[in-house]
Amino acid sequence: MVGYLNLLLRLAIWFLLTADLSWPNILIGASVALLLPRGVTNPGQLKDWLITLGEVVVAIPQAYKEAFEIIIQPHNHEQVVVERAKPRRSPSLIFLDIFLITFTPKTIVQRYREQGWYEVHYITRRPSP
Repeated sequence: MVGYLNLLLRLAIWFLLTADLSWPNILIGASVALLLPRGVTNPGQLKDWLITLGEVVVAIPQAYKEAFEIIIQPHNHEQVVVERAKPRRSPSLIFLDIFLITFTPKTIVQRYREQGWYEVHYITRRPSP
């Protein structure tokens, strides 16, 4: 099951990059997704995948909300915070975590540290004390 989720993730990335849902592009994307090498690392638990995919669904309205907040009230301050990544993450789940953080307009991941930490850049309305 996790293999199918990994394949769907690759296809989703392909469609986001090409912005084309024609049949030839779907066939090319499926071929590329199947031909890309698979890592022998921990594929991740199905439960972790489902939780992360649920977080993706929740992040979409949050991104719109943050975009409107930035438009209405300027965010002139910034800070960089080091956050702990969730334990036992496969590379695909780490990618989705970084995607989720970066998807919202107020945050972006600057760096992922192999020890399991993200450096996240935030913009805020006022400096934190």
